[in-house]
Amino acid sequence: MGGKNGAKRKGKKGSKAQGSGQGLPGRAVRNDYRRAGFTDSQVVGQGTLKIKNVQRFAPVPTALDALPRLPAGFTGREDDVAFTLGVLDPDRPDDSPATAVLSGWGGVGKTTLAYAAGHAAQKRGWFTGVLLIDLRGYDSHPVQADDALEAFLLSLGVRPKHLPPPGPVRETLYRSLLSDRQEAGQRLLVVADNASRAAQVEPLVPPGQHGMLVTSRHRLAGLGRMRTVNQLRPQDAVALLDAALRSNDPDDPRVQEDPRAAERVALACGYLPLALQITAALLVQDPSQPLSERADALTRAEGVLDGLDDGERSLRSVFGQSLQRLLPQEQDLFRLLSLNPGPDVSTAAATVLAGQPQPATERLLGRLAASHLVERNPAARDRWQMHDLLRAYSHEQAQGVTARGRDARRRYEKARAHLIDHYVDHAKAAATHLDPPGSPVSPRFSGREQALRWLDSERENLIAAARTTPLVGRSLGFTLPTYLRLRRRLQDCVAVCSLALDACKVIEDPHNEAVAWNNLGTALRELRRFEEALEAHTTGLGLHRKTGNTDGQAVAWNNLGNALRPLRRYEEALHAYTTARGLHQKTGSANGEAKVLNNLGGALHDLGRFEEALQAYTTARGLHQKTGLSLIHI
Repeated sequence: MGGKNGAKRKGKKGSKAQGSGQGLPGRAVRNDYRRAGFTDSQVVGQGTLKIKNVQRFAPVPTALDALPRLPAGFTGREDDVAFTLGVLDPDRPDDSPATAVLSGWGGVGKTTLAYAAGHAAQKRGWFTGVLLIDLRGYDSHPVQADDALEAFLLSLGVRPKHLPPPGPVRETLYRSLLSDRQEAGQRLLVVADNASRAAQVEPLVPPGQHGMLVTSRHRLAGLGRMRTVNQLRPQDAVALLDAALRSNDPDDPRVQEDPRAAERVALACGYLPLALQITAALLVQDPSQPLSERADALTRAEGVLDGLDDGERSLRSVFGQSLQRLLPQEQDLFRLLSLNPGPDVSTAAATVLAGQPQPATERLLGRLAASHLVERNPAARDRWQMHDLLRAYSHEQAQGVTARGRDARRRYEKARAHLIDHYVDHAKAAATHLDPPGSPVSPRFSGREQALRWLDSERENLIAAARTTPLVGRSLGFTLPTYLRLRRRLQDCVAVCSLALDACKVIEDPHNEAVAWNNLGTALRELRRFEEALEAHTTGLGLHRKTGNTDGQAVAWNNLGNALRPLRRYEEALHAYTTARGLHQKTGSANGEAKVLNNLGGALHDLGRFEEALQAYTTARGLHQKTGLSLIHI
């Protein structure tokens, strides 16, 4: 009620001030309307308009007529500036609108890039003036298009008492005045900074040969040529840090004296210009603080966002503004994504987290990507990734939700458990396609190649998942070694085998502990860490003896021989293989005996006993032919 009454009073005052009792506007404003293309009858009608349902979302901003100077350390944006200048170039080969939309996550440097491109365009003589406005799109009260038009009209010389009421009239007058400027040989660059919606910008798009730059954390399609602004290259991030420090003290030596620490600081800042500027401000406040100390503070898992707040600027606040613009479902998925253990997530895995149909999840992911809170993996359209600092913020948000009560905590724990089960179940299914020919395979994958592709895409997530709990570590630690050795990811193989070993110790499972020692020894041997491999196999053999596992002892003796041969301990290797063969014969394992005989032939060859080696190889071939398996050394 109050808003409507206020609007009516404002409308009456406007009519009385602008014209006679008949509602005719004054001469100056009539001329403004006529220049905007209105007929006399329409001009008379404008004098009696009443403004209804007016709600100010924010104070009317001020439009600037010049670009601010660039901050110290602006660097590394050559390609982005070149793209933007290509859009603004009056001699560009096509007739596309001279509007560039620069989008990216908060703190990535979109505004500074727009200023840099604008300065470069002005130096080329392409523009005679600037109209600049901050639309504050991610504040609690963003600037509305009508208010932005009011600011532009005032900047263009329209007197306050002659301003048209909000609505189409205001936009028409704006375009008319810009057309007049173009006819007079002037070309303006309109900069709409920090927009959150296309509706904020569309009425501001200039006509004709004027140019426009728009910055946003969203991809605002349909306004012009779009460009995603990404984080800086590492060397450019270090250069920015150095320049920002030296702008306060030209003799600040910290980057030059400790370049490695500077690289660590830049990495902890995610190569984001805002994070680097905040860090530089904090370093300026503490001139004696070494960069290594600052890097240590930033790399603490619980404190990275705390360390990116200089009292005036906060990266956490910037991210929070972006999150608040999302719908509740989008916010929820953003938080849930922090539960993924690895660096990226597939659409299928995100669907498990979200607990809803995949098409709905994919739509939500697309909206998060449009807000630059996630992005598609450039190598695979069905995979999504998040900047490290955004991941830290997402984790904080998830912790905040789970701290609110038991129900929220259970929901997140359930979502995490479902995701881990998804990874474990699919890994086990994929691993069946890597077993020897004739072994049963899971129908979850169409064949070996599809299984390998899935394992390749999820490798980092699987290894990270193996670290979540001992049971998951044991499960994946026994599932993944064959795949990791096949792909020669031997360091990863050592890692997962070690996790399986630790898990077996924790849950007191001596049988599987012995197997884990065997798998670890094999991975170490393939990394040519022969002494460690020998120790692992010896330990595994001892555990198999304690549990009375004859088959396990046979495998362990065979692997002992494999570790002894590279150490040139050929006689001991021969003894190990001979013992392993006897145990396989005892258990009736022809396949096991064939594998050992193949290795035994190698040991005999090493000793120069060639006839015996030939006999061992021949016997091994016969046993392999009998069992139907090829000569594969495992």
